[in-house]
Amino acid sequence: MSMTRIAILTLAALALPLSTAQANEKLAGIACRSVHLGYPSGAAVAFYNEITPLHSATGTYFAVCGWDKGYFGMQEVASGKKLLIFSVWDSGHNDPNAVKEEQRTKLIFKDDKTRIGRFGGEGSGGQSFYDYDWKTGQTYRFLLTAKVNGERTEYAGHFFVPEEKAWRHLVTFSTLTGGKNMSGLYSFIEDFKRDKLSATLVREARYGNGWVKSADATWHALRRAKFTADANPSPAVNAGIAAGRFFLATGGATTNADIQLWKTMEIPETQALTLPADLPAP
Repeated sequence: MSMTRIAILTLAALALPLSTAQANEKLAGIACRSVHLGYPSGAAVAFYNEITPLHSATGTYFAVCGWDKGYFGMQEVASGKKLLIFSVWDSGHNDPNAVKEEQRTKLIFKDDKTRIGRFGGEGSGGQSFYDYDWKTGQTYRFLLTAKVNGERTEYAGHFFVPEEKAWRHLVTFSTLTGGKNMSGLYSFIEDFKRDKLSATLVREARYGNGWVKSADATWHALRRAKFTADANPSPAVNAGIAAGRFFLATGGATTNADIQLWKTMEIPETQALTLPADLPAP
């Protein structure tokens, strides 16, 4: 699978990258519709988010921490194998071999168990894979940080491993940004199996207790999210708020009963969000 399934839709309408590049009506009945949450936020140096996958199937990608230069999340591949993927783009090229060495995404750090690769076809860049047998019904914690270094920005992916009761620094990639911090924060669910049967299977997750750290070192709770989707016309999508968390659902018998597409939802102030005290230092 090409892990560059994110395209830019009309910025005036959404102001965030969306999954499934150049998706169109030909996906009707072939794949679940890709669904997204866009979090309004200014430039950030850290993005913390949690996910509880509720329903999955082979060919599912749950993006937990997405931003203007990449995304970090959970994937289910063939035979139910599970892993974490962290991808960062080069600067505007489809052929990974055509990008000049000095313009490529560069590896700064990786965990001993993290595998590294290059991708291309719908943009190009560096990606990493960490085998982890995540479970539906369990909540997982992700942290993305950004550090400007000259004309580049270094993006680090951290994952809290419940079995180890500890954070693990999986990888850090550096890419050309003109010296900017991260922006355009989002999450999404995508079906990349696309074999007709996959469209009949429900994919659903809760996202919540999200926080973003601005450049002045102040943390802000992510209480608002815009519900969007790709151009696949399938009506089997849904999103909403339950128990202080956003949720996304797509495929199968899903019905749009909670909030309409292109609408923004907000977690009320009466529902407390708590910034964890154990986040890794940048």
